[in-house]
Amino acid sequence: MPTFRPLPSSRRAVLTGCTLLGFGVLTLQHSWPAPAVQRIAMAEMTWVEVRQALDQGYTTALVPSGGLEQNGPYLAIAKHDSIVAWTARRIAEGLGHTLIAPVVSYVPQGDFDPPTGNLVFPGTLGVSEEAYAGTLEGIARSLKGQGFRTILFIADHGGSLAPQQRVAGKLDRDWAPQGVRVLSVDDYYVAGNRAQTLWLEAQGETAATIGGHAGLADHASLMATAPERVDFDRAPPPLLARLGLAGDGSSGDPRRATAERGRALLTLQVEAALAQIRRFTTPKS
Repeated sequence: MPTFRPLPSSRRAVLTGCTLLGFGVLTLQHSWPAPAVQRIAMAEMTWVEVRQALDQGYTTALVPSGGLEQNGPYLAIAKHDSIVAWTARRIAEGLGHTLIAPVVSYVPQGDFDPPTGNLVFPGTLGVSEEAYAGTLEGIARSLKGQGFRTILFIADHGGSLAPQQRVAGKLDRDWAPQGVRVLSVDDYYVAGNRAQTLWLEAQGETAATIGGHAGLADHASLMATAPERVDFDRAPPPLLARLGLAGDGSSGDPRRATAERGRALLTLQVEAALAQIRRFTTPKS
């Protein structure tokens, strides 16, 4: 018969401490008093604050994605990140009881070899659609496991929409029976951009002055959200010639942009997103 040997006192103390720590963490998650929620950006919160926010009904999470890409000679590469961080906060405030996940910066940007699209320009950083989709799914699964009941994907970059839609559709079908909903907020980009174009046309702009990628709207939006990242004196034309690039990566007439216009344009995107989210979350009678 084996002889029972008690653990040394030092090991008993360690095991006891670990047990108490684990019990303490579980207890803290549910017993600490819950002060009013002061922050809604998860990256700025402690885990205790997130737990307390969940306990107070903050069970909706926004997952914004931006992108690191060339935006012509005047806009910083993190244009999308800056804009979607600003709009995500306004959307969360409009919804109420909503927390914001950190911006996903790495998104699909085109083919790598040979490079296409924005990847032709130095500084653009992209991932495959599969990698991006996997990132979104991992974030959503993390949020679901923590108790979030509504998960909203919002992309500021057009190339992110298709994989975002696939992930949201799959997870929503799988999780809806459990009471967890997932939405790709496409109207933020699609309806929002359409509304921006109509607004600019009403202001007297034309397709030529509005442009598309890194156009008037992008410049105005960044002037409203991160003006330090817009500089019309940044890149002299000879630099473009030395790089062998046919264009400078921008379009339209960026110098017609103003911060005031940017705030109006961003409001249209926020309103388009809020309208779609409210249709999605409103119980059907």
